[in-house]
Amino acid sequence: MIRPAYLRLISAILLVASTCLAQTAAPTRPRITGISHVAYYVSDMPKAMVFWHDLLGLDISYDRKKPNSTDTSVAFLKVNDHQYVELLSDRPAQADPKNFMSHLCFLTDDVEQMRAYLASKGIAVPPRAGKTGTGDLVFSVKDPDGTQIEFSQPQLTSVEAQGAGKFLSPTRVSQRIYHAGFVVGNTQRALDFYGNILGFQEFWRGSGSPTQLSWINMRVPDGTDYVELMLYRTLPATFGSDNHVALEVPDLAAAIASLQARPAIKSYGQPLGTGHVGHNGKRQLSLFDPDGTRVELMEPITADGKPVPPSTAPPPPSAHE
Repeated sequence: MIRPAYLRLISAILLVASTCLAQTAAPTRPRITGISHVAYYVSDMPKAMVFWHDLLGLDISYDRKKPNSTDTSVAFLKVNDHQYVELLSDRPAQADPKNFMSHLCFLTDDVEQMRAYLASKGIAVPPRAGKTGTGDLVFSVKDPDGTQIEFSQPQLTSVEAQGAGKFLSPTRVSQRIYHAGFVVGNTQRALDFYGNILGFQEFWRGSGSPTQLSWINMRVPDGTDYVELMLYRTLPATFGSDNHVALEVPDLAAAIASLQARPAIKSYGQPLGTGHVGHNGKRQLSLFDPDGTRVELMEPITADGKPVPPSTAPPPPSAHE
């Protein structure tokens, strides 16, 4: 016969063990469903609006003025109900002057769990998530190359949620942010961060040279948006057009014809051309805002309907090798 005292002892041991297991269990990664927005600095907001609004047709869903001024400091240009381009006119003094990209934001369904998960992986995170001016929960970290990466959890009361179905110009050149590209100076560290920690899935590699890899495309783990890692041995002296946003267009020729017919094309000041078929086999065209930020219009399928094999070229060596 088992004595009650013995049963109580066993129960206490099991309770302590289960508590210890709960305390030591590593947080799991919540879902990352896509790109929320890409943010760029602009040196002249009115000139930038001629490009992003007048030419590309993206409507402003939210803006914020500078203190005691009618000048715009922040503007959100809506691509669809879940994606937008953010323009900022106030560049911090510590911002890299050669880089006009401010940050890239991903959507997650649990921002606090994401914060705890990243902390468990040794990533420096803030003590808690904050609330943006538009009402969504958000926090940011730095990737291995110092690019600011935000994670946002949409809220039902946010400006974005309240604006669902609004500010969607029927003449906007695109209805989806297809991918965001940015430079990395250490391929393996970037793969560890985006792949091993965040769970992004690599699906294609490309190169402009048979001897060295140029790009790695990685899809978010719970959606179809992706990032394009622009590979370097060390970060370049100027980021040029490597930091870019790609907007999906179903028919590049039709998109070009539409842009050509808009009055703002006169302000653009350079011929658009007819585009080209890229190394990934897809028709595409690069446009540049007044500060040189590249916008890539790209069809979602290859020109001949056949997949392009990934490059087998080796990535650039690490600067520390």
